[in-house]
Amino acid sequence: MFLRIPTDKFTNSSSDPIASLRTALAEADTVILGAGAGLSTSAGFTYSGPRFQEHFADFAARYGFTDMYSGGFYPYDTQEEHWAYWSRYIFINRYQDAPKPVYNKLLKLVKGKDYFVLTTNVDHCFQKAGFDKRRLFYTQGDYGLFQCSEPCCQKTYDNEEIVRRMVEQQHDMRVPSELVPRCPVCGKPMTMNLRCDDTFVEDEGWHTAAERYSAFLRRHESSKTLFLELGTGYNTPAIIKYPFWRMTVQWPDATYACINLGEASAPREIEKKSICINADIGAVLDALEK
Repeated sequence: MFLRIPTDKFTNSSSDPIASLRTALAEADTVILGAGAGLSTSAGFTYSGPRFQEHFADFAARYGFTDMYSGGFYPYDTQEEHWAYWSRYIFINRYQDAPKPVYNKLLKLVKGKDYFVLTTNVDHCFQKAGFDKRRLFYTQGDYGLFQCSEPCCQKTYDNEEIVRRMVEQQHDMRVPSELVPRCPVCGKPMTMNLRCDDTFVEDEGWHTAAERYSAFLRRHESSKTLFLELGTGYNTPAIIKYPFWRMTVQWPDATYACINLGEASAPREIEKKSICINADIGAVLDALEK
């Protein structure tokens, strides 16, 4: 049904969508959260502007890029430069807390509900805010994991210790050569466990989370469910957006809600079962608390 971006869609379902969402949350027995980059942006994890300059002004001056994403794809001449950049990037986006307590406020709203989180975010903010890790499925990877660049096997490796050492010991935008991470199985360079091509490793933890999510859906198809989509755009709509729309149609007692600054909409097919709020997620969560 939803194989492409719909041309016939609506952006608002009531004169007071905040009140409608508050009611939907209160009445739902089950809440399925679908989270994209817009949620972390609302929490202050911005990748350009002042935050980029604060942490990467030296890289910007030398290499000429103006945002963190571009820096991640820059063709550095050496692994030592590559990991100087990436260790800083991982440290501030995975091991530091988000500047704003948006995730904490979200947890307060769903605590007491039977909830599950499906997310394309890789910054681990849900677990840092206290969400139950058994109710999380990170589909696209985790900044906190390395994998073999080959990959020679379907294994991932926690990187916090080595990342902190690379951040502490780097000099002139290079890490010491002995800190460049290599696969303990085959010796090839490590890379991030991020889905960007067909080398992405889906390890045992990934498959366990995928099965938990599938089992959760099977158990709750007949329950009063709120599909709450937060900050998910059209880069990878087949992961969250389209399945949420499809299940809203198919499940007898489901409501779909979308909060996304500039991109809150839903197809006409589910207009009567949808709530669209075109606003900053953090501001909406504040309003729901009040």
